[in-house]
Amino acid sequence: MTADLSDWIETHAAATPDKLALQFGDVTISYRGLCQRVHGATGLLRQGLQVGPGERIAYLGFNSPEFLVLLFACARLGAMLVPLNWRLELPELVRVVNHAGACVLFADPAHQQLAADLVRQCPSCALAESEALEPGHSRVDPAADGNDRVSPRSITAPDPQAGPTTPVLLVYTSGTTGQPKGVVLTQRALLFNALNSIDMHELTSSAHVLTVLPMFHVGGLNIQTTPALYVGATVTLHQRFDPGATLAALRVERPSHLVLVPATISALIQHPDWHRTDVQCLKMLTTGSSSVPHLLIEAWHERGVPVIQVYGSTETGPVALYQRREAALTSIGSVGRGAAHTQLGIVSKGVDVASGQPGELLLRGPNLFREYWQDPEATAAVLVDGWFKTGDIGSRDRRGFVFIHDRKKDMVISGGENIYPAELEQVLSGVPGIKEAAVVGMPDAKWGEVPVAVVVAVAPGTLTVDGVCSAFEGVLARYKHPRAVVFTSVLPRNAMGKVLKEELRDALSTGTIEMVERS
Repeated sequence: MTADLSDWIETHAAATPDKLALQFGDVTISYRGLCQRVHGATGLLRQGLQVGPGERIAYLGFNSPEFLVLLFACARLGAMLVPLNWRLELPELVRVVNHAGACVLFADPAHQQLAADLVRQCPSCALAESEALEPGHSRVDPAADGNDRVSPRSITAPDPQAGPTTPVLLVYTSGTTGQPKGVVLTQRALLFNALNSIDMHELTSSAHVLTVLPMFHVGGLNIQTTPALYVGATVTLHQRFDPGATLAALRVERPSHLVLVPATISALIQHPDWHRTDVQCLKMLTTGSSSVPHLLIEAWHERGVPVIQVYGSTETGPVALYQRREAALTSIGSVGRGAAHTQLGIVSKGVDVASGQPGELLLRGPNLFREYWQDPEATAAVLVDGWFKTGDIGSRDRRGFVFIHDRKKDMVISGGENIYPAELEQVLSGVPGIKEAAVVGMPDAKWGEVPVAVVVAVAPGTLTVDGVCSAFEGVLARYKHPRAVVFTSVLPRNAMGKVLKEELRDALSTGTIEMVERS
């Protein structure tokens, strides 16, 4: 086991120094160059900014090499990187930075003004110059810029306190269940997450990962990006997702691996360049969500690319369950089996359930988070005897493949019957004229709760309540049918494309959007 995560980069810098590590627009960085930048950033943090073990460093910006350089520099110091969601508003960012107790904030050029406003409201946090992370600044020898050589003056020893059990990431959850919590991930958790991903994706040093999802979320950062750097592969970074740029990269760069969420998959399929783009450079397409519409999966299968699903959360690194390529066509809709280094349990009322029976998913393994930052009560509520209570309801078939039914909190109990919104959403995803849809439970005097469908039409005014509800006839039991339909222009989503159902429920309960009951 490595002493700290930066050893990944040092190992490849020594063995394959000229191998391309990162590609970002016109910028190309070899493993020798990446090692150089990590050492320079470590010196900047330690000597220039007086950052010590355990301190928190925040980063506000789009995907960039500097983000990854900071991660490995923090690992070397025993410090923690706090990736900030650039989609948040200023008051939300202030809460995160103050809660994390970040002492330094780096920001990319696009977010300098927001960063300046942010530190004005965070007295303990200083704004650092992001340019200092680039070659020619801090402790990186300017003479080494041209050939990626690491100058002896730029070598920085790792902190003796840094190691596998040292926290390295403080990631704030997307807030689908309320206020964001700070999830503490250790270096060991990232290592075993990488090992899980390597098994899932068959990653080797010959792989080429295209990263288009935001790295402030563990999905963009840890499903493929950091695992690729562990094996010495190449990573192409896009600042942010753009369907045209992604398709262009598939045509020109020919990456072997890509992670998308359902919303971004849909954006690619609807893009004019979809049909003229050869996507078979991909060994597989990885996706993840509680419910991935089968039509999206089938669109890639028709183009000869197997779609595999991954399941997890910020608390699990996130790679905890997954399909492998050989199972893509025989277990559509499944999130696969337990990861190589993660145990799975499915329980109901504290007892393991039989195959085919639903229960809450429990996970245990070295990829799990250590704690919620400064929140022992929340930690104790979900970490019990080493098991993480996910809050998700799922079942396992006789082959061991897991199918997610829904979030435990999103399950609708109507007249004593359990209704899983994801099951209804699969039906809605196949209705012509529906662009996207979500189902939430709302209080009802007679039944306790009833399911309500919130629908975005491809063309406004083309759908009716009765037309939407008729899609369920003969498909699902009558008690599962939505009791009302809401038409809206857009569904609220977090950075990874998951629908914010709490916001939908609030909007329905306050009358911000109006329910129309079926006739």
